[in-house]
Amino acid sequence: MKEVKFSLVFRDMWQSAGKYQPRVDQLVKVAPAIIRMGCFDRVETNGGGFEQVNLLFGENPNKAVREWTKPFHEAGIQTHMLDRALNGLRMSPCPKDLRKLFYKVKKAQGTDITRIFCGLNDPRNVIPSIQYAKEAGMIAQASLCITFSPIHTVEYYVNLAKQFIEAGADEICLKDMAGIGRPESLGKIVAGIKAYKNDIVIQYHSHAGPGFNAASILEVCKAGCDYVDTGMSPLSWGTGHADIITVQEMLKDAGFKVKDINMAAYMEVRTMIQEMMDDFLGYYIPALNHLNNSLLVKPGLPGGMMGSLMTDLEDNLKGLNKWKVKNGQPELTTDELLIKLFDEVAYVWPKVGYPCLVTPFSQYVKNLALMNVIQMEKGKARWSMIADTSWDMILGKAGQLPGPVAPELIEMAKAEGREFMANDPQENYPDDLDKYRQLMAEKGWELGQDDEELFEYSMHPSQYEAYKSGKAKADFEADLAERKAKKNAGSAPAQPEVLTITVGGETFKVNVAYGEVAAPAAAPAAAAAAPAAGGATKDLLSPLEGKFFLSKGTGEPELKVGDQVKEGDVVCYVEAMKTYNAIRAEFSGTVVEICVRPGDSVYEEDVLIKLS
Repeated sequence: MKEVKFSLVFRDMWQSAGKYQPRVDQLVKVAPAIIRMGCFDRVETNGGGFEQVNLLFGENPNKAVREWTKPFHEAGIQTHMLDRALNGLRMSPCPKDLRKLFYKVKKAQGTDITRIFCGLNDPRNVIPSIQYAKEAGMIAQASLCITFSPIHTVEYYVNLAKQFIEAGADEICLKDMAGIGRPESLGKIVAGIKAYKNDIVIQYHSHAGPGFNAASILEVCKAGCDYVDTGMSPLSWGTGHADIITVQEMLKDAGFKVKDINMAAYMEVRTMIQEMMDDFLGYYIPALNHLNNSLLVKPGLPGGMMGSLMTDLEDNLKGLNKWKVKNGQPELTTDELLIKLFDEVAYVWPKVGYPCLVTPFSQYVKNLALMNVIQMEKGKARWSMIADTSWDMILGKAGQLPGPVAPELIEMAKAEGREFMANDPQENYPDDLDKYRQLMAEKGWELGQDDEELFEYSMHPSQYEAYKSGKAKADFEADLAERKAKKNAGSAPAQPEVLTITVGGETFKVNVAYGEVAAPAAAPAAAAAAPAAGGATKDLLSPLEGKFFLSKGTGEPELKVGDQVKEGDVVCYVEAMKTYNAIRAEFSGTVVEICVRPGDSVYEEDVLIKLS
């Protein structure tokens, strides 16, 4: 009788549902009850978006990881995390020195297994991470990012697994991040890998949204899979994962040896998860993410991205409908925009070479599709706004695309002077840890135990600076207050009010709007103005909703009042949907005023910069 073991993907349960993760005090509280459930040999504790969202609500992720992994270690349960190979824990590629430090820090903090994946399935990105992880003493689990296309065949995946095993991978993960792997094919992939190396550990990860999930779990287990990722109520199914109860009962009936579930502890954990949702996390979980949807089969968008997509879509819909009302056009509903987006993703995906739709490439493809939809709804051309990060993917800067790029995009690249790349992606990103060491010394910041603060600053520069300044916590608390006010609009004040939030001794004043009343924008402290020649100015407007930045990170020159810009120059960025979207000057001139403070939220058609 073959034994199948279970992993609770606690991090991904939250990321697949919404925008944020629990606080460290909540994680430490729930850990003993998860252990008492008695059915889990592994728990996914961190990785992926976990650390960025900690920073976004003002919490140190290094402290969270150390405290959260500790009880599982003491109970003999392995902890695992998700990592993005060349990208480490972020959306953009990392230098080699940061990648090496990454594994040393995570091992020291208590993470046992790292699940390494590249959305392009490019071995040049995955194999170095296998080596770095093993050098740091971690278990290196190499992933096959599963999708369904003419290129991604059973043979393709078995051959990829063979490369990773020969490179030293301790385990293989079938990362079916969108849940669109077909059950029969997934079983053949597992069987093919086991035929090559029978004792290699295989773990299966899948999202439930499109509906194949439970059947796929049964097929991979019949073919020899060793571990299965599961979720639990109230965050199972929908854009999340199959519930442990269903999976355990299904496999037990099929004759597999599986551990029993302590149902009293299950209900205890379930209750605590609901309490976390009621506290604040539920305000960031759209209702549609609780539902399964077979429409997801066509676009193949991953569950982890669907968690934040619905929240992002609300803001994009708001901006688009504002434009439609202004131009006398009927507004769109959320469902109408979602269907248009799904159809456009299915159109765009083959055109950009079939990258597996997983972070960051799922975001790039989705962002391309969404910008196409928004631009076309406004009567503009498809492909009229492509972010630099999306171009990097198309050009091969982050790795080789599985398929060819469409001729029209090749022509666009040539017209814009962009070059396609075939070199090792790591060569495009030189080491920079020394730069961050120097910056931390200048700021008087500690490098941290095992250099973990250096790691965090280097991995997430802008989020870390916002965390250290207190701005991240202030912004989060203001946003949460607004969401709570909207929910309780019947008893909310009729007018906007100003909340005063104190973080680390520094006071922030934030406007909170209720219902349909818009809060007046405060004059940004960092904005500056100069008199315009003759009093005439031209406004550079934001093309989308997001957060305003003058640069993508430390070291990049920032625009200043008085600077001369030419039409087409990149002057600032709007960070939206996990991507820094370059905003280019639509006309030449002199910067008269920067109207927004870096890190502040902007809406579509807000004035960003005034030129004369």
